[in-house]
Amino acid sequence: MSDSVFQHQHRVVYAECTLGNHVYYARYLDMLEEARGEFFRQAGWPLLALQEDGTALPVIGVEIAYKGPARYDDLLTIQLWLADMRGIRLNFGFRILHVNGATLAEGETRHICAGLDEKPKRLPSGLCESLAPFLRARDEVS
Repeated sequence: MSDSVFQHQHRVVYAECTLGNHVYYARYLDMLEEARGEFFRQAGWPLLALQEDGTALPVIGVEIAYKGPARYDDLLTIQLWLADMRGIRLNFGFRILHVNGATLAEGETRHICAGLDEKPKRLPSGLCESLAPFLRARDEVS
């Protein structure tokens, strides 16, 4: 992963849509989870390996602004970057784009680093080193 913004492709499946043929608002969170999983895998830190090492990154907050609907069979690009990484905090900025380039949703997910006992702990230093190239302010992301 050499670019400072990670990109993941997602094809909208029928199960993600309402009868009105738009993606149900909560399904965007599933798409973000899928993209974050791929982000960590490609960075060399699969989430399962972190878990086996006693580390979890639970979501503690989400901010999302919906700009337009995604529909069945649309091809989406989910862009991720790190908005904050320090101590126990790890925040992801994101943007979900339609294949035509329109922004459909954007925002941030906030995470903490915790042990499997659910107690906060510092982010592993090796993880921080691997993810540092993705640290960007929202206005730095084009």
